[in-house]
Amino acid sequence: MFMTNEYKYTKTTVSFIKYHFVFCPRYRRKIFNIQGLEQRFKELTIAECSKCGIEILALECQIDHVHILVNVLPEMSIPSIMKQIKGATSLQLREEFPQLKAMPSLWTRNYFVSTASNVSSETIKWYVNTQKTRP
Repeated sequence: MFMTNEYKYTKTTVSFIKYHFVFCPRYRRKIFNIQGLEQRFKELTIAECSKCGIEILALECQIDHVHILVNVLPEMSIPSIMKQIKGATSLQLREEFPQLKAMPSLWTRNYFVSTASNVSSETIKWYVNTQKTRP
């Protein structure tokens, strides 16, 4: 489903920049309990990231938060990555799922981000991919 760990090449750079993001719906609401919402969120996120050149290495949702591991070009700023993902999914999900229409905004402005250099990519991928199976 997701791309492999590959270097990104431009005319002047070769890079492998990985970020692990965690972000939540506003008020930590359990939106991923809504039937079909998680799948639709993943579809929208994959489409938006593909359009913007953001390579998704791992993506998983818990009932009240999201983990995503990405590989990006050096010119992409951390806030712009979050803006792309949250912006592209918020409006669309709120239009498609009536339960979300009452919310003034879907996502909090806050997020956690870490570079993946402290831990191997495989460890982070394992962590993200096993979120639903862990006790």
